[in-house]
Amino acid sequence: MHSLLLPPVQRFTGTVRPPGSKSIANRALPLAAVAQGTTRLENLPDGEDVSLMRAALEKMGVPIQNDGSSVVVKGQGGGLCAPQGEVFLSLGNSGTATRILTALLPAGDGVFHIDGNPRMRERPIGHLVEALLPLAGNTRIAYEGKEGFLPLRIEAKGLTGGQTRIRGDLSSQFTTGLTLALPLCHGASEFAVVGKLVSAPYVELTLKVMEAFGARLEHDGLQRFGITNPRGYGSPGTFSIEPDASSASYFMAAAAIAGGPVTVLGLGRKSPQGEVGFAEVLRRMGAEVEYNPEGITVHGVGKLYGVDADMDLMSDTGMTLAMVALFAKGTTVIRNIGNWRVKETDRLHAMATELRKVGADVEEGANSLTIHPPLKLHMAEIETYDDHRMAMCFSLISLGGVGVELLNPDCVRKTYPGYFDDFRRLAGIN
Repeated sequence: MHSLLLPPVQRFTGTVRPPGSKSIANRALPLAAVAQGTTRLENLPDGEDVSLMRAALEKMGVPIQNDGSSVVVKGQGGGLCAPQGEVFLSLGNSGTATRILTALLPAGDGVFHIDGNPRMRERPIGHLVEALLPLAGNTRIAYEGKEGFLPLRIEAKGLTGGQTRIRGDLSSQFTTGLTLALPLCHGASEFAVVGKLVSAPYVELTLKVMEAFGARLEHDGLQRFGITNPRGYGSPGTFSIEPDASSASYFMAAAAIAGGPVTVLGLGRKSPQGEVGFAEVLRRMGAEVEYNPEGITVHGVGKLYGVDADMDLMSDTGMTLAMVALFAKGTTVIRNIGNWRVKETDRLHAMATELRKVGADVEEGANSLTIHPPLKLHMAEIETYDDHRMAMCFSLISLGGVGVELLNPDCVRKTYPGYFDDFRRLAGIN
């Protein structure tokens, strides 16, 4: 298996602009495809997840063209159609693409087969399917393998609308998919979220992207959503995708650990991405954080201290926090991260396993991690589980005076193909 050995890093400073947000891009791309009119998407990232969404849309006949640094999408003015009546879509391990297209395709016409890689076949889809059925009219959705999981067969004849409900505690992507589908229904529609909605900022982000494409839902504190007169989507003309806040967290964390300063360009306090709040977690740990017109600058100004943090609203950066905990004085507790178990891998177990390799004392709870940092970090071979965030997180071990070997580092292609190039540049590694 291919691996990457990062040597001990003595300094980490500079400026960086991460790729566009995968979360924003995988909402904007399909909305541009179903909208009336042509949309120019600026700063569309070229990671694997977004490329899978783009390839799926192109396979369904949506014209998408590169134009310099932008991508131009010709909207279809409604639900998507299966060329020649049937199409097979392979979405790898992209949860966003899978959940969003599962919700949108029933509004179209034709037979759609949705499948993914072996891990995606283990990630749940059944609760979203159950929520779609009351809106589906004559549309049929069937499992082609194990019930509740991919692969799916969707015989689409449009969404009639109506009332339904969705579990909120498994993945915000289920709620996102359903909200995106409502404006494509033929009649008034609404749904209730049952239980606590995890990662609520991602749903708020969905609503902001929808509004940019001319669709507004009524909602009651993100617990009930509805639309009385759905009219589909309209192109905003140009839509710009800001840098990915989750990817930015590794550089901000590196600055807090190694001193920095590091400026992440293109992000600010008012970003619609909940993960931008990670900067304030670093401030609580003792780092210095500045917000300026260019972006966010982080300095490490002395010791870092462990925190007790509820990461429900920025769960992806909870993984980055686990790495910073290794360099902090005292214990760090990371709470409300149970949904890590249904991500690209079981991230709770994976993080606990690999953190122990570098010397940490870790307690793995059902919904939390408790990390007691080691007196000295150990060099280790880190299994990345084909999970891009595992690879990017554990690169930070090299800031602790030891090298680190990352197995399958190319998994970062999912969201940030150039991550290690940017990491080396700021670390001064040739």
